[in-house]
Amino acid sequence: MWVYDKKLEYPIKIRKPDPRMAKLIITQYGGPDGELAASLRYLSQRFTMITPQAKATLNDIGTEELAHLEMIGTMVKQLTRGASYDEIKNSGLDAYYVDHDRGIYPVSASGVPFTAAYIQSKGDPRTDLYEDMAAEQKARSTYEYLINMADDPDVIEPLRFLREREIVHFQRFGESLRYVQEFLDSKKYSFPSPKKS
Repeated sequence: MWVYDKKLEYPIKIRKPDPRMAKLIITQYGGPDGELAASLRYLSQRFTMITPQAKATLNDIGTEELAHLEMIGTMVKQLTRGASYDEIKNSGLDAYYVDHDRGIYPVSASGVPFTAAYIQSKGDPRTDLYEDMAAEQKARSTYEYLINMADDPDVIEPLRFLREREIVHFQRFGESLRYVQEFLDSKKYSFPSPKKS
């Protein structure tokens, strides 16, 4: 179903190690509003969407979120590459280092491991699309906060790219919600109730 293009969606070329920034950016890898949660949310919700357009949107954006997960992992890897033990310790990344060295592991900036509780799949297409729009706004906010914490243009530019993609995703989910609502209104559609045994 997917074709993997062996290049990042946006180039990442961070020249200076910055474990402090790596500790913050990792939240978009495995935090509550990060790329892993977004991808799993959308790829799960597509199965209960009622219009082909909404299914396609969830599939497309869920797949793109996997590309963003790869970008965040690359950023964390480059931000820790060449960092000394003292830099790791002084940045507060020492606890992460003890558990994972410089490996990429899905955690939030505060060190909480990824959990499936971060994702939602309700089965009601309207509810799920509203959830998705809120998720994109939370991710956009997080990218803005990360940009505020960064001072290296090599870090800021990919974060800006990712923030802009969240805005586009929000708009696409809004369009999907409109299509779903029009479909429901035109068909007088009701969700099937479970069969009685």
